[in-house]
Amino acid sequence: MKVNRWMACVALLVAAPALADVKAGVDAWTRGDYAKAVAEWRAPAASGNADAQFNLGQAYKLGRGVAADQAQALEWFRKAAMQGHAQAEDNYGLALFQEGRKNEAVQWLERSVARDEKRAELVLGTMLFNADGLPRDWTRAYALVTRSSQQGLPQGSQTLAQMDHYIAEDQRRDGIAMAQQIEARGRAMKVASTPMATEAVAPSTVAQPAPKVATATAAPKAAPTPAAPKVTPPTAPKPVTRTAAAEKAPAAKPAATAKAEAKPAAKPVTAAAPGKWRVQLGAFHDDSNARSLWNSVGGRVGGTASFARTAGITRLQAGGFPSRQAAQQACTKARVACTVVAP
Repeated sequence: MKVNRWMACVALLVAAPALADVKAGVDAWTRGDYAKAVAEWRAPAASGNADAQFNLGQAYKLGRGVAADQAQALEWFRKAAMQGHAQAEDNYGLALFQEGRKNEAVQWLERSVARDEKRAELVLGTMLFNADGLPRDWTRAYALVTRSSQQGLPQGSQTLAQMDHYIAEDQRRDGIAMAQQIEARGRAMKVASTPMATEAVAPSTVAQPAPKVATATAAPKAAPTPAAPKVTPPTAPKPVTRTAAAEKAPAAKPAATAKAEAKPAAKPVTAAAPGKWRVQLGAFHDDSNARSLWNSVGGRVGGTASFARTAGITRLQAGGFPSRQAAQQACTKARVACTVVAP
């Protein structure tokens, strides 16, 4: 018993300076003294402290306190991720994807998605939609991007609007139901992991500031925003006839368009507006958020607002634009995430 107590005391004496160094580094970072922060984190990171490793990864990613070095950032993220550091897992998976190492990225993206992490959901959902390194699964793709959109990621809302053109209604409905399950599992996992996180880094003052380094600075750069546009050229045989029409011109079905113009009664919804082009300004879990956004940007965008709600998601659109160019100009005036919707 005495030996065990003595060994425990020695372990605490060894751990305490490392934790203090991590906190000192966080304090220095907060003051803008990045070089000192990096210096404080080096020793505990080399000794295996996951928070220090993650923070060093952030420093190398951003080039603060050290020269920007993505290889070094990736390596420090990897070391922290291997110890189960959640934010390091997020950044490591996203960084691997950006490096083109998609096969390696998938397992880390899956771990992030299990926690309901919105950036990873956008990337993995886009990969599943495009069959990009994974078998195509449009239902799960729609579920993941729906969760990304619901959590406020603008690229998620843009991508969801694009997917609406190609994914069948029954798949979208199943995807929304799956998104609810993903949200519930992620919430349960966060609750279950809280005691472990507190135990892993004893002083709460050390555990809390470290995420600020990520969320305040690195998170926007870590998000692989180029992923969203990949949705526009889907490779699935099912929507091939629609992809070119949706992106290039409404001339994919000239006969149908001509009939609609000649006989407005055939399509009363589109014929009722002065123009058939629309813009989508977002997809929202809460209808009030859609209406609040329209109150904020409607005066700039113009057109007639619609709040179509399907399976728990409200899509804010504005219609009545006579051409793609006019719709695109409305998007530009909106100054928020906005997607042109072809007739």
